[in-house]
Amino acid sequence: MNILEQIYEINFNKINFYERKVSIDYKNTIIVGPPKSGKSYLIYDYLSQFQAEEYIYIDFKDYKNDTSFTQKDLENFIKKNNIEVLVCENFDFSIGLPQNVESIIITTQISQKLDDFESIYLDGLDFEEFLLFDVKHQNSSNSFNSFLKYGNFPEIIEYSESKRATRNLEICKLYCEDKTQQEILLLLIKNGGEKKSIFQLFNSLKKEMKISKDKFYKTCEIFEENRVVYFCEKYQQPKAVKKIFIHNHALLDIVSYKKNFNNLFKNMVYLELNKRYENIFYLDNVDFYLSNENEVILAIPFFNSLISATIISKLLPIMDIYDLQTITIVTVSSEQSLFIGELEGNIIPFSSWAVSL
Repeated sequence: MNILEQIYEINFNKINFYERKVSIDYKNTIIVGPPKSGKSYLIYDYLSQFQAEEYIYIDFKDYKNDTSFTQKDLENFIKKNNIEVLVCENFDFSIGLPQNVESIIITTQISQKLDDFESIYLDGLDFEEFLLFDVKHQNSSNSFNSFLKYGNFPEIIEYSESKRATRNLEICKLYCEDKTQQEILLLLIKNGGEKKSIFQLFNSLKKEMKISKDKFYKTCEIFEENRVVYFCEKYQQPKAVKKIFIHNHALLDIVSYKKNFNNLFKNMVYLELNKRYENIFYLDNVDFYLSNENEVILAIPFFNSLISATIISKLLPIMDIYDLQTITIVTVSSEQSLFIGELEGNIIPFSSWAVSL
């Protein structure tokens, strides 16, 4: 019982945190998300409504914690101290949960389903949340530059600029169990924003290292299930090659000397859409198509008159086919209107577009 008594002394009421758009609203909740996505701070927010003696917080990956205690040990300790909330960070599901506690909050990287538990998925910050966290900058333009360059991990804002890229890569490696998984993830990141099949990627990696097809495909499935990587389908063509997007756009720039600003920008736009829409596809010559909204979104960092003519020629033939109602062109800084036939398209800077969704 000694280790539980030591853990019980931890008080989180004095920790500062910023509110997210999601919150814990159900007494039994599983929070799923990749490392450093902000799961712990979501818990600190929840615990702020309780007195320190009303909860116990156990991190099963904290080396200081000897988690050899049993489910029965937990039940006895909770009963003895009248504990209302049990928090299990990085929970070891083999231990079993006590039955005599009013509220249980669990965090995990891998999706789990438990009866009478609500699930929350938490990923990195969207741009609107980033603006709340980024207290160092006083305007959205400076915040946009920081968000673009260093990405959406909440903790990265607190690091000095010289250490942010290194820390991003360190966090990236936390998703992997071994060197092989690391190599697969790095390959996926290097192809962020591209249209590639899993088979193409497998053949590419097979030239560099010994790896089985089953291992490669299974690892890609795990990364997709845990929302570390997204595979965007072509509309009504699920067997076509998919576009690859990474859960933190800034990773694209720190794994390769070959820079592709367009892919990074498209990835950043996709993540904003993914926070708000379920059905996101791509079309020929169209970055994103929201089928339920009859809207197309083009991610074009630097817009000019030459691009304008090209866009009109590509979109006019599909206007009626997809019954398009809205056309949005997201840029770095341009803001104007563009008529495609009789439909007015909106050209808008990312920093304005992202907070208006």
